[in-house]
Amino acid sequence: MSSRSNAPLVSIIPTLQDNYAYLIVDSESKEAAVVDPVEPEKVLVALKDHQLSLDSLKFVLTTHHHRDHAGGNAKMVDLVSDITVVGGRGDKVLAVTQEVSQDDQLKLGSLRIHVLQTPCHTRAHVLYLVSSDATECACLFTGDTLFSAGCGRFFEGTADQMYDALCRKISALPDNTKVYCGHEYTISNLNFATAVEPGNEHVRTQLEWAISQREQGLPTVPSTVGDEKKFNPFMRVDQASVAKFVGLGEGADPVQVMSELRKAKDNWGLGAHGLTQTPRI
Repeated sequence: MSSRSNAPLVSIIPTLQDNYAYLIVDSESKEAAVVDPVEPEKVLVALKDHQLSLDSLKFVLTTHHHRDHAGGNAKMVDLVSDITVVGGRGDKVLAVTQEVSQDDQLKLGSLRIHVLQTPCHTRAHVLYLVSSDATECACLFTGDTLFSAGCGRFFEGTADQMYDALCRKISALPDNTKVYCGHEYTISNLNFATAVEPGNEHVRTQLEWAISQREQGLPTVPSTVGDEKKFNPFMRVDQASVAKFVGLGEGADPVQVMSELRKAKDNWGLGAHGLTQTPRI
């Protein structure tokens, strides 16, 4: 957990093969919320580790309906009968009791939870921006919209929607906003980013750091919005180097670059651009 006074306290909960859930605690009220608790038993351990009771849990914050994120919701309701299960409006989230849309607000003790709607990976995917009046540093829980150095597949949406999510909504947040994503895909994503921009020193440095973290059994989250803009190719689709990788010229429409870049990532390992790693996301 972070030790910064009055800032949102965040515990990382590894789940399944490579998912992350997150326990969020308001240090003043000791009220808590959990993001995408697919394995509720691990949430109980995190609560116990921080001397919190089940009654402290007020919200399940679900980013989207996929089972590896929402699959634990029903059991969370069984464990905490009056908990509010939050999900994007129309996203058909399991056990949802409160649907939210762009700019909706929730309160967790002294913390504010601001909803950003980012349809594309699913039709009503949402992010949760958690902040406190006592600190300028906010925490953004991005599910499968934004990964460190990558983004989710466009299962139910378009390149324009992902461009809006990454390059308008998220990019507009303060650079020190911490990014807590839904999966540990960082090394794979950075390997792809290296192919996209072989001259980008930020990519090289981040890849070395990520490899070191994983060798020690440590997560590569959180990153920050400012850092993602330096090494995440999906947040750099306005750069000539990224457009060149997908065969487009300088000044190309960044939405078209986004579309072609996601196609290249989808085909990674199938011979596109000389890449050989098996695609996963």
